[in-house]
Amino acid sequence: MMQEEAKAPKPMPQLDHRYEGIGKVTGSIKYAAEFTSPFNKADLLYAYVVQSTIPSGTIASIDVTAANKAPGVVSILTPFNAPKLAGGPPQPPARRNLSLLQDTEVHYNGQPIALVVARSLNQAVAAARMLKVKYTAKPAKVTFTNHLGEARWPKNPGKEPPGNHRGDVNDGFARAAAVVDNTYITPIQNHNPMEPHSTIAWWEGEKLNVYDATQYITGDKMSIAKTFNIPLDYVHVMNPVVGGGFGCKGSMWSHVPLCILASRVTGKPVKLMLAREQMYGPVGARPSTVNKIKLGASADGKLLAIQHDVVMNASAMEDFTEHAESPTKILYDSPALSVSARMVEVNLGVSTFMRAPGEAPGTAVLEIAMDELAEKLKMDPLQLRLVNYAEKDPTEDKPWTDKHLKEAYMQAAQRFGWSKRNPTPGQMTEGNELIGYGMATATYPANRSAAQAVVRMLPGGKAFVGSGSQDLGTGTYTIMAQAAAQGLGIDPTLVEVKLGDSTLPKAPVSGGSQSAASVLPAIQDAAQQVVLKLADLAVNDTQSPLHGLRTLDLVAKGGNLVNKNNAAQVDNISSLLARNGNHPVEAQGSAEPGQGASAMSAHSWGAVFAEVAVDKSTYMVKVRRVVATYDVGTLLNEKTGLNQLMGGIVWSVGFALEEETHIDPVYGRTVNENLAEYHVPVNADIGTLDVTVVGIPDMKVAPTGARGIGEIGNTGAAAAIANAIYNATGKRVREYPITPDKIMLA
Repeated sequence: MMQEEAKAPKPMPQLDHRYEGIGKVTGSIKYAAEFTSPFNKADLLYAYVVQSTIPSGTIASIDVTAANKAPGVVSILTPFNAPKLAGGPPQPPARRNLSLLQDTEVHYNGQPIALVVARSLNQAVAAARMLKVKYTAKPAKVTFTNHLGEARWPKNPGKEPPGNHRGDVNDGFARAAAVVDNTYITPIQNHNPMEPHSTIAWWEGEKLNVYDATQYITGDKMSIAKTFNIPLDYVHVMNPVVGGGFGCKGSMWSHVPLCILASRVTGKPVKLMLAREQMYGPVGARPSTVNKIKLGASADGKLLAIQHDVVMNASAMEDFTEHAESPTKILYDSPALSVSARMVEVNLGVSTFMRAPGEAPGTAVLEIAMDELAEKLKMDPLQLRLVNYAEKDPTEDKPWTDKHLKEAYMQAAQRFGWSKRNPTPGQMTEGNELIGYGMATATYPANRSAAQAVVRMLPGGKAFVGSGSQDLGTGTYTIMAQAAAQGLGIDPTLVEVKLGDSTLPKAPVSGGSQSAASVLPAIQDAAQQVVLKLADLAVNDTQSPLHGLRTLDLVAKGGNLVNKNNAAQVDNISSLLARNGNHPVEAQGSAEPGQGASAMSAHSWGAVFAEVAVDKSTYMVKVRRVVATYDVGTLLNEKTGLNQLMGGIVWSVGFALEEETHIDPVYGRTVNENLAEYHVPVNADIGTLDVTVVGIPDMKVAPTGARGIGEIGNTGAAAAIANAIYNATGKRVREYPITPDKIMLA
């Protein structure tokens, strides 16, 4: 494995367009549901998931008589006839309790309870409506806020984690000159990627092929092999592009093995695509959180005590913890801290990762509380954060790998014009609009996992790089090309990139903002090995101008091998390969976090400032502009990187003002399970976005100097908008989304 050096990396050669961009806009790149080969297209069948209509109980019977006679129907699988699966529970990244027709229990409204397979999707849907299901209903709990007194610790790990307490919070609050003590609520939110979940599966004897919309092809492969009790090498998962994931595609859900099961039963390839309304329940959601936050500070603004207690909804099927208390533990320095995370078990679908899990809702509530504390102290909100700046991780007493949040604060504040803010609410007006300024801090952990990659120098001057990673639209293709090009000394347009295939070297889940920090060092390692092999070839080639030199004295540059001690000594790589049989030169590289990684705390940081205009008559809110600066280490590609950060801010506008999943209080079904009623931002909702990065490499996280950026944009910004609304109106809303009715009643 390559030794990681502390010196700053050389800038990567840049692609000025997305590697896969042309393929996407021309349609030459296919998403999981679009493939028609290598299986026989004429044999392709379509599956449709039938969902429960009660929140709790058992299935007494399913009458399939009429449906079996419907046109095109090939098979109907129910708990009463589905083959029993010999495998155990699925594998990481989440050990999901799936609904695979193995029993008759119903845990939530919308749970998969049957599968109809037909020759067309319309035929499958029509037949599904003919099923006659009888239930034995049981009492259900669906509104978790009605049961907050039943909150418990998560079953896994089953006890309070370390680091949740330090110092004496009661003493801190007793000595405080100002105390804020309020409850803040975030709602259930649902993922709505443009590409719904979809799977195509077909068997070739005992071997299985799967196209699946997933953020983790390796995890998919492991989960499928475990569920069907087949050798890991018998499973081949492919997914060249993902039409958005945001966490919901980080785990294998029930529809994937159901599709595979249907293919086994019918002996044909089967396609299963979830309809938009089926994205609400069976494939996870961000849980609602009720946050009791108490802050105490001295007259000069120094925090003396912090308390943050979170209660969230959990499914009757499985616990999932949304650690909204996580940013509270590390953002600000305080001698006393107490946090907790508990859950209430209800009859809803399993919660799951959603973009910036924990940190998105956590910063959304903590940063309002900080704004309220600043107001009580009559202190500028930015100054309050600077007074409590954490120079090291206050929870684990570890140094940061790097931190330039102060620079981010100053840069963003200056560009925004924060000094022009009137601290008295309701004083800035334009016509019939109230204008408000707000700010907040953004943060997300800098994660990294072990990864592998293969790099191949090809005859003719081109190269290939491959890794079993995924591209969710984040730019992974692009930066993989750049990393390989840098290592081989060629233009990135000459690099062919392949990912999204489980036969490639292993890479981690595309979640936790870790793909760049994990995969690129492995590519660097592989490219370095290829250059060494080429150099060895040259020094042993009597026709090479580099013959007889030391291998380590040769570097790759501009498609050539060059003697770093004498730039006049050059050998063209294509010519070198041509003289030596025209064979590709290949190496597989690997990389993982260094041994000292656990001794430091790694996070990214950001400062977000927002301006809103609130209509005096209707209280409709318009986010006019957001200015943000992020400390994320090296920005590997300006276009894809800033796109990601801006996308997170757009998501935060939805978090602040629009997104909320409404659950029927009697039947437990999502009542706004479509994009007409589950509101997300559109272009007209977004004002000016001014986003920059500090740009200082963090060499202690990865040799690229880069930290992940896929999620930090979705932290902090919601609170900056909430604080701007208060500055505009003088009305403090502590429950998201902040809609006009809540502002009116505040």
